[in-house]
Amino acid sequence: VESRLGFRVAGKMIKRQADVGQRVKAGQVLAQLDPQDYKLSADAARAQVSAAQTNRDLAAADLKRFKDLLDKNFISAAEFERRETSLKAAQAQLDQAQAQLSSQRNQSAYTRLLADAAGVVTGIEAEVGQVVSAGMPVVRLAQDGARDAVFAVPEDKLAGWRVGQDVAVQLWGAA
Repeated sequence: VESRLGFRVAGKMIKRQADVGQRVKAGQVLAQLDPQDYKLSADAARAQVSAAQTNRDLAAADLKRFKDLLDKNFISAAEFERRETSLKAAQAQLDQAQAQLSSQRNQSAYTRLLADAAGVVTGIEAEVGQVVSAGMPVVRLAQDGARDAVFAVPEDKLAGWRVGQDVAVQLWGAA
């Protein structure tokens, strides 16, 4: 089984740690993109989470104050419901910001191309300095495990062969 591995995000390849013929382990880093833009996006997402938490905390404090005012009949139930709705909206914004941060963290992690299985590198399709798109094949990897062999038998010799028959194999250059 041969896999054509590529990054899940686009970027400029800054490092390649695999060469043709090299044996690799599952999870081993094969290549890396410049992660700077993805790190900056993650930093921005962290700032959005912080701002959303502050807004949610402020809305929660407002709701508590307005609850006390409602208990004393200083405000209407409608005004209290508006504050309750503001808290729910602030919580939803926080949830959205946290999801965005999680997504940005994933994007940053995708700047490293990892071997999906143990095997041998059979091809390199991108070089350091090249800008690659998401999904573009960068490394071909022949996975360890069972191997398939294909034999070409002339039609006039086919009758002499049967499934499961033992065969002797000799490489052309090894005679």
